[in-house]
Amino acid sequence: MNMRHLLTTRAILLASVLAIAPAAYAETPADTLVVAHAIDDIISLDPAQAFEFAGNDVNQNVYDRLVDFDPMDLDKGFQPSLAESWEVSADGMSITLKMRDGVTFHSGNPVRAEDAAWSLQRAVKLNQTPAFILTQFGFTPENVDEKITFDDTSVTLHMDKPYAPTFVLNCLTANVASVIDKETAMANAEGEDYGHAWLNTNEAGSGPYTLSAWRPNEALQLAAYEDYFAGAPAMKRVVVRNVPESSAQRLLLEQGDIDVARNLSPTDVEGVASAEGVKVQDEPRGRIMYLGLNQKDELLSNPAMIEAMKYLVDYEGIAGTLLKGTFVPHQSFLPKGYLGALEDMPYSYDTAKAKQILTDAGITSGEITTNVRDLREYVDVAQALQASLAEVGITMNIQQSTGAQTLDAYRAREIPVFIGEWGPDYSDPNTNAATFAYNPDNSDEAKATGLLAWRNAYAVPDNMNKETVDATLEQDAQKRADMYIELQKQYQAEAPIIPMFQRIEATGMQDNIENWNSGRSVASVMYRQVTKGE
Repeated sequence: MNMRHLLTTRAILLASVLAIAPAAYAETPADTLVVAHAIDDIISLDPAQAFEFAGNDVNQNVYDRLVDFDPMDLDKGFQPSLAESWEVSADGMSITLKMRDGVTFHSGNPVRAEDAAWSLQRAVKLNQTPAFILTQFGFTPENVDEKITFDDTSVTLHMDKPYAPTFVLNCLTANVASVIDKETAMANAEGEDYGHAWLNTNEAGSGPYTLSAWRPNEALQLAAYEDYFAGAPAMKRVVVRNVPESSAQRLLLEQGDIDVARNLSPTDVEGVASAEGVKVQDEPRGRIMYLGLNQKDELLSNPAMIEAMKYLVDYEGIAGTLLKGTFVPHQSFLPKGYLGALEDMPYSYDTAKAKQILTDAGITSGEITTNVRDLREYVDVAQALQASLAEVGITMNIQQSTGAQTLDAYRAREIPVFIGEWGPDYSDPNTNAATFAYNPDNSDEAKATGLLAWRNAYAVPDNMNKETVDATLEQDAQKRADMYIELQKQYQAEAPIIPMFQRIEATGMQDNIENWNSGRSVASVMYRQVTKGE
C-alpha cells in the first residue's frame, strides 16, 4: 500500500468513527460494538511506554503476547498464545518458548521468534515506565541482547536467578511484552528510537483487531483482523467513544446509541439496572482500597492501635451504602483472581472490641490530623472512620487536598492515615506482595517511594521480606500459592496497612451483548469473544 493510499484510507476510516460518534441510532449495527468509555488518558500506544488504562485496553486487542489469557475462562490463568509451549531449564535459570507456526502480523509479515525477542529487547532498551516488569529478571539495556536470544523456532530468556516459572510467564502476559512486527516498526524508525515515535500513534501487531483510526479525546475504531490465528472476531468493528460523564453514558445506553457503558456511577448503575432492555454485569477488578497507618506517628505505631483500627472499619456498611456496590469487602493484599489470593476476612466492625483493645493498652484518648484526596468515595470512607474513632475516644481531623498534593505528601511519608487504592502492575502476585509486604530499608534515605510499606514507614519484619523474595523463586505453582497465603495471613495479623475493599467494575450493556469481559482483575478489556444475540 503506498503512502497516499494509506493516508486516504485512514482519513475515510477516521471520518467513519466520527460519524458514528455523535449519531443517535435506534440500535447499533449488528456487526459493530459501540462502547462509551473515558479514553482521554491515552499518552502513547507503544507497548514499551503505554501504562494507562485506556491505552492498555487498545493494546490488549491489537497485539498478541507469547502467553496470554483465554477471554472465555480467565480462571485458567495464563495460556499459550504466540508461544505454543515452553520449557524451563534444569537449573531454572532460563525458559525457552516455542513459537506457534503460521501466525501473521497485520502487515502480512510472519510472526517470528526474532520479532518476539526483539520486542522484549526493545522494551528493555527504551526503558519506559513499564520496563521494570521485564528488568526485574536481570535484563538491562547493556545485556539484554545476550540475555534474550532466539533461533528459527523459539525464544529463550536467560535470567539472573531461578525465578518461578509462574512469575515469569505471568509477567509475559503484560502489555509491555506485546510482540511487535520488527520489519514494520523499523521501517518507520527515527534515528535510534526503534519505531517509538511512529508506534505512539500506530500499531504493528498480530492481535484480533487492527487500529483503524484514533482521534485523541474523541474516539477510536478497531477493525477485525480476518486472518487472526484463533479465528476472526464476531464484531467486525469496535468503536470506543470518549464519554467520561456517567450521566451521558447512561443516557446513550438507554437510548440504544451505544452497546456498552463502562464508567457508570453507583447512582447510574442502579438506574440502568431497572431500565428496560439493558443489564449490568459486575466484575472484580484488581484495585485494592486500603488504610495506611504511618508508623512515624506515635499513636498509630502502637500495636494495640493497629489491631483496634482493623475493627473500626465498617466493611459491610461502607461497601453497601457509601460505596454502593463499586467495592466489596476484601482484607488481603492480593486481589481475588490472583494466584494465592487469600479470601479470609477475620475482621468485622466491632467498636466495643476495639475500645477494649485500646483500654487494655492504656489508650483512652488521642488526636490525629490527616489528609485525604478530595474524591467523594475516599472522603466518605474517611468520615465513616472518623465517626468510629470518636466512639473509642480518638479524634481524627480530616483535611482534603488534590490527588497530586495528597500523593506528594504520602510519598514523603507525611500522611498519618492514608486512604487510597493500589492497582497491580502485572498479573503475578509479586506485583502486590513486593509493595505491601517488602521494605528491606525503612530509612528516610532509602526513598523507596514505590513501596507502600516504605511510604507508611513500616519496617517489614525480616522473615516477611525473605518470604516475599522466596515466593518469586518457588518452582512449584501450588507451593508458591501456599506461600502467598501464609504471607497474607501474617500480614493481616500484624501489618499497619489494612486492605479493606476490592473494586468492582459495573458495566452497563444492552441485553443482547454476550461474552463481555473487561479483563477482571488480571487483564484489560477483550473484544474478540463478544457477540450480539437477537
